[in-house]
Amino acid sequence: MKKTALVMVILAGIGFDAAWAADQSSSVQQQSFIKKAAVGGMAEVELGKLAESKASSPKVKDFGQQMVTDHSKANDELQAVAAKKNVTLPQQLDAKHTSVRDRLTKQSNKSFDRAYVAAMVADHKEDVAEFERASKSSDPDVKAFAVKTLPTLREHLKMAKQLQSSL
Repeated sequence: MKKTALVMVILAGIGFDAAWAADQSSSVQQQSFIKKAAVGGMAEVELGKLAESKASSPKVKDFGQQMVTDHSKANDELQAVAAKKNVTLPQQLDAKHTSVRDRLTKQSNKSFDRAYVAAMVADHKEDVAEFERASKSSDPDVKAFAVKTLPTLREHLKMAKQLQSSL
């Protein structure tokens, strides 16, 4: 009987540790999503401004302006979520987005238009997938942000694909 009780105590302890580890993992995942979304949002604004100034197609310029408007709004909403969660947001682009920006900066005219739109298609495919995962989050604030932002990201992807086929 004592042996059974000891096993139950050990198993309960392991269960507690597993639950704690799962909570910690979830928290790390939420923080990672928030930071990644912040960098992605900054990149969309920065690249959108670049498109407004460098694109040769009025449709690409308009799309860039739409990215600036929509992602600035989402960035503000994400800032509120991050503050509530005590997550410090990055203030600079990561290496991936810096590379895209630098590559686009060197291009012009139709070459810029095609490269920018291709980057937007790829980026928004990735964003939609990330936000779909976050929309199932156990964290209500992260989930609400993802659910609210997802339709806009899907629309951006649709618009970018349409632009890509017209260039």
